[in-house]
Amino acid sequence: MAFDSSKIEEFSDIWVFCEQRDGAIMGTDIELISEGRKLADERGARLIGLLLGGKGIGEKAHELGGYGADKIIVVEDERLEVYNTDAYTKVICDIIMDKKPEVFLVGASNIGRDLGPRVAARLHTGLCADCTHLDIAMEPYTDFLREASTIDVDHVTFDMSDTNMKMTRPAFGGHLMATIICPRFRPCMATVRPGVLKKAPFDETKAKAVEVERVAAVLNDSDIRTKVLEVVKESRKMVDLIGAEVIVSVGNGISKDPKKGIALAEELAKALGNGVVGASRAVTDAGWLTADHQVGQTGKTVRPKIYVALGISGAIQHKAGMQDSEMIIAVNTNEDAPIFEVADYGLVGDLFEIVPLMIEDISKL
Repeated sequence: MAFDSSKIEEFSDIWVFCEQRDGAIMGTDIELISEGRKLADERGARLIGLLLGGKGIGEKAHELGGYGADKIIVVEDERLEVYNTDAYTKVICDIIMDKKPEVFLVGASNIGRDLGPRVAARLHTGLCADCTHLDIAMEPYTDFLREASTIDVDHVTFDMSDTNMKMTRPAFGGHLMATIICPRFRPCMATVRPGVLKKAPFDETKAKAVEVERVAAVLNDSDIRTKVLEVVKESRKMVDLIGAEVIVSVGNGISKDPKKGIALAEELAKALGNGVVGASRAVTDAGWLTADHQVGQTGKTVRPKIYVALGISGAIQHKAGMQDSEMIIAVNTNEDAPIFEVADYGLVGDLFEIVPLMIEDISKL
C-alpha cells in the first residue's frame, strides 16, 4: 500500500530520533525521550525511539529505555556508523512509511537540523523547527499559556478535544512566541532545541523492560550520493552553557567598559564554583563575546543551579532562555527592569561597583 501522509487516522505512537556520535548517546536524546514520555501519556500512545548506528549501537537501547521509552527500534549497519544525510534519510523514511508514527521528534543539533527537513520533505509532511515547548492534550497546553503568555486563557474558547501536537517556538527574531500545529499530515515533525526540556531520572526497571526491535537497513549504492571522507572536530573550545551549574551572564550594562565587565563576570563565575560566562544577544551582536555564550530564545536555553544576570534588562527573549534556573540573581541599575520579575535576589546598582563586593564576600566564605 502506498504511503499517504494525509491519511492521519492510520498513524499512531510517538517517536524520537535518538542521535549518536561515536557510538555515544547524546544528551538531547534523553531530553526528547523524557518529553516524549509525557506526550505519549497525554495521547495514550507508545513511546518509541529510533536508533541508527554502526555495529554494537544496539547495546545503547536499554539506556534509552531507562528514561521512558517503551520500545527502541535499532538499525545497525556499518554505513550508518557516521552520520550521512542520504543514508539516514533513506533508512528513516523507509521505517516511518512502514510503521506510520503519529509524531516524530528530532533534536535541533547540527545533525538534526540537516536531517529533519529532508525527512519531512520526503514524507510530504510538516516540520516545526527549533521548538522550545510541546504539548498534545489541551489541558496542559492551556496551563502553559496561563503561565508563559499574556493571553487571558479563561476568557478564550479552545477546542479541548484537539489532539494535534502544539509546537511552540520563537518567531520574528525571538520577539514573539508562536504555537504551530500540523492538522492535515502525519507524522507531525518537530526539531527541539537542546537544553529546553527536563530530563527524567533514570529508571533501571524501565531499562530492563524496554522492547528492542532490530530492523535491517535497505541501502544501495545509488541511495548514497555523498561520502564522508573525514570528520574534523572543532579545535576551539566551546562554552558548555547547557551543562554548567553556575552561569554569570552579562548584558548591555557592561557597555561603558566591556572588557572589564567580562573580566568581572569571569571572576565571579570562578568564585561561585567554576562557573561559565554567558551573554545576552546585545553582547554577542556587539562582538564582545562569541555566539556560543548567548543565552535566550535565539541562543541557548539553560537550567543551572545559579544564574547571575549582570546588566541584563530581561527582555522576554532572554528570560525564556534562563527563567527555569534554580536560583536567579540579578544586578541592574533600573529597579523596574523585567529581569527582577524572575529573580530570586535582586540588587539595584552599578554592576562595576556591586560585583567586586560580591566577589570579595564570596571569597571570604
